Amino acid sequence: MKKLFGNNIVPDCGYCDNYNTDGEQNFCEAKKEIKNGKCRKFLYNPTLRTPKGEAEMMEFNKEDFEI
Repeated sequence: MKKLFGNNIVPDCGYCDNYNTDGEQNFCEAKKEIKNGKCRKFLYNPTLRTPKGEAEMMEFNKEDFEI
């Protein structure tokens, strides 16, 4: 089964269900750390991702649409 954003999501505490923050301090509710690029308690939550920003719009002119 293919997941929402693919099967190869690199663990990042910022978008894990176990990630929590209390203003200044960030912590893992499962008390785990990412080791060798893996976390045994990593639970991906796509709603925690922040968009990277809007893509730049390309500028076109009339000649670009002529055949």
